[in-house]
Amino acid sequence: MNKLNYPTLEAFRSASSRPVLDMESMAERVRPILEAVRSGGDEACLEYTRQLDGVQLAEMAVPAEDRRLAEERIGPELAAAIRRAYDNIYRFHAAQKPEQLSVETMEGVLCRQLWKAIEKVGLYIPGGSSPLFSTVLMLGIPAQIAGCRETVLCSPPDREGSLHPAILYAAELCGIGKIFRIGGAQAIAAMAYGTESIPAVYKIFGPGNQWVMAAKQSVQRDGVAMDMPAGPSEVAVIADGDADASFAAADLLSQAEHGPDSQAVLFSDSELFLEQVEREIGQMLPQLPRKDIAEQALGNSLLVLCRDLDEALAFSEAYAPEHLILQTKNAAELAERVQHAGSVFIGAWSPESAGDYASGTNHTLPTSAFARNYSALNLLSFMRSMTLQEIRPEAMGSLAPVVESMALAEGLHAHELAMRLRRKKAAGTEASAAGGRRESDHVL
Repeated sequence: MNKLNYPTLEAFRSASSRPVLDMESMAERVRPILEAVRSGGDEACLEYTRQLDGVQLAEMAVPAEDRRLAEERIGPELAAAIRRAYDNIYRFHAAQKPEQLSVETMEGVLCRQLWKAIEKVGLYIPGGSSPLFSTVLMLGIPAQIAGCRETVLCSPPDREGSLHPAILYAAELCGIGKIFRIGGAQAIAAMAYGTESIPAVYKIFGPGNQWVMAAKQSVQRDGVAMDMPAGPSEVAVIADGDADASFAAADLLSQAEHGPDSQAVLFSDSELFLEQVEREIGQMLPQLPRKDIAEQALGNSLLVLCRDLDEALAFSEAYAPEHLILQTKNAAELAERVQHAGSVFIGAWSPESAGDYASGTNHTLPTSAFARNYSALNLLSFMRSMTLQEIRPEAMGSLAPVVESMALAEGLHAHELAMRLRRKKAAGTEASAAGGRRESDHVL
């Protein structure tokens, strides 16, 4: 790992800069795929699956037999673990249900806010070297609690044309009825525009490579929302000299094994502790099956010696990490001061691994410093609010003059007229419909 001793904030920012993807160039590269799927439907999807995944499928829907046998194929131990994780995640997200708001802002003026589920959502689950069934839970559970009417899941097939049974089992728990074997930009296009088999959705969720991210950003131009921008995964750890070096080393490695472009940053006010962590990493790394991936990621990562924990927190705030682990004596107090992090793990016994799988919080988090302005995925990500207002005649005397004055000042005379007519009618000065209208009341 790269080392920085007492850097300036500017030096730290330079050393910790994330890779910048040329999304404009990627958008140009995915555009032919999007257009092909939009016009060619299932046939185009199947052809891209053959070309890019090396799999010849007759249809994209997962066979019913695969879904039926999923629990048996993963075995009782993993099935029990997935169910327990499901329960914890469900409990935390169910508690996020918003209240329906009703406020009388002034006499006779009732304003309300209602929350509605997004009716149709698409979930993208990456393929690759790991079956991310945990992400199925993180996306499927809030969709289930929100009450989304239709949930579609897409994930690339393996070489045999199948999805991992753990993905299917997690999807069954979440009540996901439509599961398709398709990945990449073509899957995003299918969910955005719809095909003969895959329904079009209103919002697409889930991580993916740069092709997937470019496709998600591109389909927004056609009115399909996405969850959040996403880049390589990252973790920051703030630890004092009394922290457990083996814990910190394992936390850094658990981030590094995500992918070669992942980043892990350790801040400490103890040079001795940083040296201990580095030794622990050297002992642990050779034992990891994904050591080659982790080693590449560590090349992007940092050990930062700080003057004190306040400076460590200031560096972390500038970095705005996806995950922030606090292994300090004052971890709870320090956590209250954090402004910019996707998810915070407090104390020595709270590793990122817990949040990634089963503590209950969501592991779909903002990366690349988007923690400054994006939230962790949550129940409200699968809902939208709608406001209502009911204005009664008794409000006209007090509300209408306000609206009329403001509308005239903005030069919007029809707005003023709409209120003036109602104000006069409510006051009893408007002629009855039977007696005809007074022309002066309609003058702009």
